[in-house]
Amino acid sequence: MSTAGTSAVRSGPGGIGVTLAVLSAATFGTSGTFGTSLIQAGWSPAAAVVARITASALMLTVPAVLQLRGRWFLLRREAGRVIAFGLVAVAGCQLFYFNAIQRMPVGVALLLEYMGVVLVVGWLWLRHGQRPRRLTVTGAVAAIAGLVLVLNLTGPDRVSPVGVMWGLLAAVGLAIYFMLSAAAGDESLPPLAMAWAGMCVGGTVLAGLGWAGVLRLAATTSPVDMAGHRVSWLLPVLGLSLVAAVIAYVAGIGAARRLGPKLGSFFGMGEVLFAILFAWLLLGQLPSAMQFLGGACIVAGIMLVRVDEMRGSRQPAGQPQQQETGPRLSPRRQPVSGGPAH
Repeated sequence: MSTAGTSAVRSGPGGIGVTLAVLSAATFGTSGTFGTSLIQAGWSPAAAVVARITASALMLTVPAVLQLRGRWFLLRREAGRVIAFGLVAVAGCQLFYFNAIQRMPVGVALLLEYMGVVLVVGWLWLRHGQRPRRLTVTGAVAAIAGLVLVLNLTGPDRVSPVGVMWGLLAAVGLAIYFMLSAAAGDESLPPLAMAWAGMCVGGTVLAGLGWAGVLRLAATTSPVDMAGHRVSWLLPVLGLSLVAAVIAYVAGIGAARRLGPKLGSFFGMGEVLFAILFAWLLLGQLPSAMQFLGGACIVAGIMLVRVDEMRGSRQPAGQPQQQETGPRLSPRRQPVSGGPAH
């Protein structure tokens, strides 16, 4: 993800925003595989999250500092949003999700987490008066129904109530992630700097809680099982930090600022499809016909929301629009998404 030029920015939601959203969903979809391999090897969920966040922050330090040269006032001005992003959207959401996958299959945990999409629509309705239009409601129903089909919840396995609690907490964290990622003014922190600052905050707080004994930090350097092979523990840690964190968060923030929290969150639901795809390719778990049908429902739901957004943006002047306000930027002032150095 290199810095894009003016033409890329002008392409708007139909271009670079959608590309970043798909990239973010795909890279986030690898976290369940990497995280599960560490937890099964004896790592505690908190230790896996701390390793992921700390390594990601280190990787982003140099490019973030270079990007902020001469603009450190942006970090000071948005300190409150950065702290909230680091504590809830980065540390909290990851910790809740990793606690959930410790007690239930990755797919079920993802379904619960992505109830955050419904929370985004509900929050925009209650807080900003953005009543969802008929197409958005239809898209939401289709996408959630597709998630149920994809995750095949009709099987005999019983879901852990404690796991459900952690999954729903992750849903709250995910909703806040989309809202804070999209909340940008005329001159805001670039996505890369925002991700780096949030990871510094989240990693520091979690490490401090672990040092104080509030969180259990247990890790091992023993080989782990992944994709049917015994591999070094460094491989899933690097995968979690570089692929499932650095690339995923930077792309996700950039996408949310261009698409808005509602559409960005619906595209983010593609993470479930990618997670199942990786499980198929790496673990030989071929999706069933029902899961393929669910994937089609998710794509249809995203398309309905996308069409609804486009119809709203084309309403003639003088007619009320139910567009997102506040979190959205005008196409001329959207920040250019920067990525990790190649």
